[in-house]
Amino acid sequence: MSTPVRSRVRTAVLALLAVTALAFSATLTTGAAAAPARAKQGPTSVAYVEVNNNSMLNVGKYTLANGGGNVFDIAVIFAANINYDTSTKAATLYFNENVQRVLDNAATQIRPLQQKGIKVVLSVLGNHQGAGFANFPSRQAASTFAKQLSDAVAKYGLDGIDFDDEYAEYGNNGTGQPNASSFVYLVSALRADMPDKIISLYNIGPAASRLSYGGVDVSSMFDYAWNPYYGTWQVPGIALPKSKLSPAAVEIGGTSKSTAAALARRTVAEGYGVYLTYNLDGSDRSADVSAFTRELYGSDAVYAR
Repeated sequence: MSTPVRSRVRTAVLALLAVTALAFSATLTTGAAAAPARAKQGPTSVAYVEVNNNSMLNVGKYTLANGGGNVFDIAVIFAANINYDTSTKAATLYFNENVQRVLDNAATQIRPLQQKGIKVVLSVLGNHQGAGFANFPSRQAASTFAKQLSDAVAKYGLDGIDFDDEYAEYGNNGTGQPNASSFVYLVSALRADMPDKIISLYNIGPAASRLSYGGVDVSSMFDYAWNPYYGTWQVPGIALPKSKLSPAAVEIGGTSKSTAAALARRTVAEGYGVYLTYNLDGSDRSADVSAFTRELYGSDAVYAR
């Protein structure tokens, strides 16, 4: 017969084993056990990566000299496409061979970032075929495409979707011109499909100016919105709090260090919560990155090969 003390110890051990088993099971299911990111005070930093030329893993190579936190909080896979299937006359989600390679190799290209606490989001871009986020002909068509997006997020263990309404070339292949309802239907359906994932807006194109229809405004359904014009300051025209907006946008290696620093300084001074960067490549860009991390976080950036 167990003594009360031993019984309590045994109960505690069994509870610990159960929690451990659940955690291990969750890791097997998701493919990633995200380690808590080291504390970092300051805006959320976003890095778009052109995966046709560069590795997503570059995002995880930068830490802050003071404290060791990640420089970047969100990594964006750039980019999947919204294509048009002329046989079914419907929009379809398309991955070129480079995007598909990243997704198929999520264990080595995505999970290492997530394990560091970096969110990985898939950007979706027009592809000159007439299909775009702003010209779905019906609510059902928008919902069907939203399901393709949420299915991809679930299948590959991603953290969300980014909308970039460029290069759709509305009207090609007999498609319609932008309408008022399309993007509202799409965002509403996607938020319903993935209530706890990131939905972000690259604030450009017809979709970005069509956020309200039939009494529904989808602005609050976005987690973030950012300025798409690199080297400039422009507050996105969407009703989100400052904490979710990036008026600053820089191209790493393409925007001067002085401009990147000035934009970062203004981000902090005016109380905005996001800082957007584009085209992080495989070179040691610590000098370019440090130009803005000094202003955002009071620290240089360290690059690890």
